[in-house]
Amino acid sequence: MLRHFAKLLELFPFSKLAKRGPIVRVYAIEHAEPPLVEKEFPSGVGPNPMVEAAREFTHDDCAVEVAAFWDLWQYDGEWKLTPTAVTLACFGPSFDNDASDHLRVEFGLDASFLPQPHLEGPARMVQSNVRSMLHLVNEIDRAFELENRQLWSESGVNFAEVLASAVRVPSGNGPS
Repeated sequence: MLRHFAKLLELFPFSKLAKRGPIVRVYAIEHAEPPLVEKEFPSGVGPNPMVEAAREFTHDDCAVEVAAFWDLWQYDGEWKLTPTAVTLACFGPSFDNDASDHLRVEFGLDASFLPQPHLEGPARMVQSNVRSMLHLVNEIDRAFELENRQLWSESGVNFAEVLASAVRVPSGNGPS
């Protein structure tokens, strides 16, 4: 479990701009339980110390989450490259997980990856965010033998379809 999670953490482009480092949390049985361990790391730390902090608490019924940041373009009166929250997770086979996935990257709000016609400035900032996300997805595809992958959004719609239509990619060629 942690071997694959370490590989995911190695692939992830952690923020160079964040003032805080990643936080590792280990949950037992389900997310409703308080974390067994919660530890914050300094910015720039590699994946090994994060994985080692979780190792002694990790069993088949546990989940390990890393709350971190990556740098995306965000609009706040002007476009800026900004540390943006992301959660990377690894689920043991006996952990209560509705999606039944083993590794997960929660990219945050859909708005960071969809055109926002009401905002000033070029669409290339959002396109850059999409390229960053798709680059990571492609790196994950190369690193793991995946049975399944899914771009899901908080709204519950198929985000791959929304993204494909937003960037006008023919439906058979879009991300899935």
